[in-house]
Amino acid sequence: MLKDNGYTVAATYTGNYKAAAVFSKANSINVYRFDVGYFNACETSIARITADLGPIKVLVNNAGITRDGTMYRIERDKWDAVYKHELRIFNMSRLVIESMRSKGFGRIVNIRSINDQAG
Repeated sequence: MLKDNGYTVAATYTGNYKAAAVFSKANSINVYRFDVGYFNACETSIARITADLGPIKVLVNNAGITRDGTMYRIERDKWDAVYKHELRIFNMSRLVIESMRSKGFGRIVNIRSINDQAG
């Protein structure tokens, strides 16, 4: 939808290179590989995306992993992995917010897991 409305779109991924390449070719969208759970990786990648495509006007935070489990069933390592990926909201948003503010325009959309609706 963003591309259809004139925005230059970049997509990110962490693991499946083949799927990312197929997606990129099919949609004419640049893809960038990094782990949004690490601030430094986000910082480096945001700089690269901005250099390649220009300032980021719209950020859609939708990275996630599935390690489902209720509090009394989930193991600590799975919880830590989910929590690290939830940091994406801060990591990515923090790195684009100043540019958006200085330009007087920007949008950040946070897409969360359906599991966030259940305790």
